[in-house]
Amino acid sequence: MGLAFLPLGLAFGALVTQSGLDWWWAGLSAALVYAGSFEFLLIGMVAAVAPLASIAATAFMVNVRHVFYALSYPLHRVRGRVGKAYGTFALSDEAFALTSGEQARSWPGRRILGLQLLLHLYWVVGSIAGALLGSLIPDSVTGLDFALTALFTVLAVDAVRDLRGDLPTPVLALFSALFARLVFPGELLLAAFALFTLGLLARHLATRRTPSHA
Repeated sequence: MGLAFLPLGLAFGALVTQSGLDWWWAGLSAALVYAGSFEFLLIGMVAAVAPLASIAATAFMVNVRHVFYALSYPLHRVRGRVGKAYGTFALSDEAFALTSGEQARSWPGRRILGLQLLLHLYWVVGSIAGALLGSLIPDSVTGLDFALTALFTVLAVDAVRDLRGDLPTPVLALFSALFARLVFPGELLLAAFALFTLGLLARHLATRRTPSHA
């Protein structure tokens, strides 16, 4: 996971300096914002001196998916207010994927926080390195832009394996994504997550009400 964060951080850091901002903006954003794709958008908005209201609205639309992540994130295993606050702040897509799997159900809160901290550090280090050394990366280096796609592909494969034959769940996820793409192309993520959540709730209610037979 960290090996995927590094090239993404390099690309982000290089974008910061290419946008005319000082190199320390990369480290500051990576440490305090830590919002992945939104940070790429934020750089352009900061360079264009966008209004705070526009930045806030964009941040909400891009990161609203974290509301759905919170439904199954094991925050109850994290002790202390500081730990819970950091665990909530550092809840990234990758951290959610790793902590929601079957193997992670026995992980203590300390291990969960340690995982999130390491991912956070990978992002910060990669971003600073990209801001300071991005201009030294030759144009012949290819594949950096594919790191995120490859990472999410691996996470999706692992998630399907954890289902252990639960075919309806990935089918429901695929249907939700396709339906959202056709009907709500401008709000694909939000619509897909909402449809998927409603589908899971409906299936849970239907399964619970179905009488069992001996």
